[in-house]
Amino acid sequence: MAKQFAGKYSPSPGEDEPGHAPNRWRDARPSRAGARANFLFLAPLPLALRAFGQHAIGLALTLAGLGALLLAAWLTREGLLAQDAYNARKIARRPAFPRKIAASLLTGLGLFFAVQGSDGGVVNATVFAVLGAVLHSFAFGLDPLRDKGMEGVNTYQQDRVARAVSEAENHLAAMQDAIRRTGDRKLEARLDRFIAAARDMFRTVEDDPRDLTAARRYLGVYLLGARDATTRFAEIYLRTGDQQARRDYEALLEDLETNFAARTRRLLLDDKTDMNVEIEVLRERLEREALREPRE
Repeated sequence: MAKQFAGKYSPSPGEDEPGHAPNRWRDARPSRAGARANFLFLAPLPLALRAFGQHAIGLALTLAGLGALLLAAWLTREGLLAQDAYNARKIARRPAFPRKIAASLLTGLGLFFAVQGSDGGVVNATVFAVLGAVLHSFAFGLDPLRDKGMEGVNTYQQDRVARAVSEAENHLAAMQDAIRRTGDRKLEARLDRFIAAARDMFRTVEDDPRDLTAARRYLGVYLLGARDATTRFAEIYLRTGDQQARRDYEALLEDLETNFAARTRRLLLDDKTDMNVEIEVLRERLEREALREPRE
């Protein structure tokens, strides 16, 4: 008879069954900053070996090329991560600094220096630089150049929401880092479910910045307290393995998840109520206008 495998590092039975709220993988997407971006850090490393067999000018140019290519690799990865964050939101500003475009230019500059360092000549260096910059742009694309979903949105309110959500995301990241130090996969999965509920609220507030006032305590005070409690729990659990502390912490996550989900539902209900009021007002205006129309 088939038997479900279970162990220390396996999720608890039923925690990922349909209906168990919320599904922490619901909005997950593969990150663009994967093997291709990481390979860019490895590709220019042979230049470091070749540089020290050259004359002084060749050494300087080759090392400059190596530095430019490594900086381009870092900017490419950061640009891909920024684009992931941009794509994950319905309303988003374009990145303040076009990292991938800068990476393409640095790739061309790095190749120019590298070819010049090997006495390849200006023409060859220029050809390699142009090809490298163009191929990098084709391989990784350009940065988002326009704001998304900002039509008719109050810019001041949207900036306030962006700052609040950014601060809240920092609190969630600190909680994840603290729990990872415990090495407990079940705790990580439990925290991920709470984070999914918190991010549902973030997306709701981003969709309607007017909800920020009602959600500010959750994005600020409650998450700050949750971060501090998580850090303290991780320190205690690593030292003592106290199971009672673990149960208390799991109960805290349960309360937080329940309250965040309830507040999110309330925000959505308020939005629906506002919509219904606007519809009724419009209908009343249309009825009054229809009564005023002269009869033929």
